[in-house]
Amino acid sequence: MQVTETARDGLKRTLQVVVGQAELNERFSERLDEMKDRVQIKGFRKGKVPVAHLKKLYGKSLMQEVMEQTLNDTSVKVIKDRNERPAAQPKVELVGNDDRGAFERIVNGEADLAYEMSFEVLPPIEVTDLKALKLEKLVTDVEDSAVEKALNDLADRNTAYESEEGRVAGEGDLVTMDFVGRIDGEAFEGGSGEGASLVIGKKQFIPGFEEGITGLKAGDEKVVEATFPEDYPMPTLAGKTAQFDVSVKAVALPKKPEIDEDFAKGLGAESLDQLKGFVSEQIKREYDQASRAKLKREILDALDKAHTFELPPSLVDFEFNNIWTQLENNLKAANKTIADEDKSEDELKAEYRGIAERRVRLGLVIGEIGEKNKLQVAEDEMRRALVEQARRYPGREKQVYEYYEKTPGALAELRAPLFEDKVIDYVISEAAPIEKKVSRDDLLKAVEEATGA
Repeated sequence: MQVTETARDGLKRTLQVVVGQAELNERFSERLDEMKDRVQIKGFRKGKVPVAHLKKLYGKSLMQEVMEQTLNDTSVKVIKDRNERPAAQPKVELVGNDDRGAFERIVNGEADLAYEMSFEVLPPIEVTDLKALKLEKLVTDVEDSAVEKALNDLADRNTAYESEEGRVAGEGDLVTMDFVGRIDGEAFEGGSGEGASLVIGKKQFIPGFEEGITGLKAGDEKVVEATFPEDYPMPTLAGKTAQFDVSVKAVALPKKPEIDEDFAKGLGAESLDQLKGFVSEQIKREYDQASRAKLKREILDALDKAHTFELPPSLVDFEFNNIWTQLENNLKAANKTIADEDKSEDELKAEYRGIAERRVRLGLVIGEIGEKNKLQVAEDEMRRALVEQARRYPGREKQVYEYYEKTPGALAELRAPLFEDKVIDYVISEAAPIEKKVSRDDLLKAVEEATGA
């Protein structure tokens, strides 16, 4: 095999590879010998079919298989021998592929196999000194007021309702009703319901509806007018005013449970103190998750700022196209176009290309940190992640497992966030962030400013 580098431009490489006719014929002969022992042809005993006869019957198709396997084997070997890391799957094209005579000569074992490989290599990355990163970790105490609020929320979610004859619907009451909605006199899809329930004050329906049924009692009928918000998900209804023929079936008053020992035991705790402990631990976990989200963003910003290197254009283009396609889909779902945005298309593309470059840069840096420090996602971690993913689709677990089993790259997508978290944990252990105690409100404000969430 002969390998010649024909072009080098930054991270781009073009190689010409020639596999000699002698090597091809040797591989072809080996495949014929393998086939001879397995194939069974009428008139011959198994394993006794003459090679010449096999070649006559299967020679062309077998040589095509040999060519494909040779392309795969030698292209992998070329990359390995050069000690290079392709950014993506190399593009392979036969030299003279448009010359059918040349192709036939290769298939017939009369000519060398020559092909061209073009690919981009990953750039060399010198990881910054992680111990030198200046990071700050926010910590928050769980205050009694937070526990009390959480217990009140639990009580609200466990509120029972009792029907009361003649009760007039008011704040907090549960109203059961039938309704038919019309726009310009015509009923519309999704605008009707029978035995529908609504708790007044929880803003479960569109603006104006709750106000329209407040003051009604069982047996009352009324036409309620309400208007769909301008940003309503269904464009055909957004901003439209509808009239609803409402018939009230029942009005029930709320019975919020007392937060006492019986309440705690009803939720599976042994006592109210134990329930408070469970709630406090849950709040602490939520604070810790919020703090980590802020710290993770700080780490990513620091890594992005600390590393400058040439990025493989193909990876940036791939990431940009994904981002741009997502933007177009979001705009389409909102019944908008790029013209509705505050920036021009060119400005948006420049902004999102910058985001794509950041993602590619950070992805390469994270991969380099993980590889140099031998960080890996264990099989049991992957199994847990797969089980967790399947649980999100009750009744369809089997299809989820089959999807990950049969879809190329799906497991890699599942592994990626697990690997990233391992790298983030490693960076935290190396950088040893300084802890700073803040209030709950300051923590949440910092998280929102850092992540937008």
